[in-house]
Amino acid sequence: MSALLDVSNLVVDFPTSSGDPFHAVDGVSFQVSAGERVGIVGESGSGKSLTSQAVMRLVSDPGVIAGGSVRFGGEDVLAYSDRALQQWRGSQVAMVFQDPMSSLNPLMRVGRQITESLETHLGMGRVAARARAVDLLRRVGIPDAEARMNDFPGAFSGGMRQRVCIAIATACSPKLLIADEPTTALDVTVQAQVLDLLDDMVSEQDTGVILISHDLGVISSFCDRILVMYAGRIVEEGTAEQIVGDPQHPYTHALLGSILKLSEPIPPRLRTISGAPPTAGRRPSGCAFAPRCPAAVDACLTNDPALVQAPLGGVGQRVACGVVAPEAFVVEQESAA
Repeated sequence: MSALLDVSNLVVDFPTSSGDPFHAVDGVSFQVSAGERVGIVGESGSGKSLTSQAVMRLVSDPGVIAGGSVRFGGEDVLAYSDRALQQWRGSQVAMVFQDPMSSLNPLMRVGRQITESLETHLGMGRVAARARAVDLLRRVGIPDAEARMNDFPGAFSGGMRQRVCIAIATACSPKLLIADEPTTALDVTVQAQVLDLLDDMVSEQDTGVILISHDLGVISSFCDRILVMYAGRIVEEGTAEQIVGDPQHPYTHALLGSILKLSEPIPPRLRTISGAPPTAGRRPSGCAFAPRCPAAVDACLTNDPALVQAPLGGVGQRVACGVVAPEAFVVEQESAA
């Protein structure tokens, strides 16, 4: 199956006071096929949201896409003109953001925010666009959709606003949907409803989905494949079953260990990951996770591991850890030579 989206060695840089660029996204590569659900998980600052912004070419100044490629349907997205990019967004790929209130225009009725996309990308007339918008609001579970078309975003709850955002994002039946923390601000009931909406869209339209979250529970329940990011790099990737059932990287182990389980008694102290991720301009010379890693050895402090097949993992399960996969250090040294 050919890839719908092919991201290769993507690098996003930010300037620092030292003059050396900070690689906020550092050599990220992955693919998404039609109908596939790929999750990207990691702590705040891991680069997961910035990766999605780079795919959409929405990186804000002073950040720049400094290297790599983003290909969609075989075409080079980074070479698109502004006009081609505007047409591509919305019609071929769409994004649902974490904060629905800041994503919606508070001074524009929600119905118009949907019909505007339909008129711009699909060339619909106003009457047809309005009928389609009402249908979209019904499909995402907005009660009395015809009347709510005339309401402003402030009249909706947080969960309902996120439903409106999903209606806008899916209005033109995009081939790829990027959902960046779409359930973070929602209670668990509404969270499940939003994920069900996304699941329906994948099933009905064969849409590829990138779901970004810090919550491995949400990611594992929805996604086919998971990418674990730390300090701007992918440190482990595999199927949801592999990542949750047989994690290989110490960071993935730590993320899973911090999740409370209903089947177990609440511990007197919540499990956390000691230390903090590296800040801009202060990335360790070796493995970025080494200062926080309980399994780190001396070689981890000087060698930066590559992403390789995990020796004890499943087929296609890759890990960037020289302790788990000694070949990771060898490959990195060869590529640097």
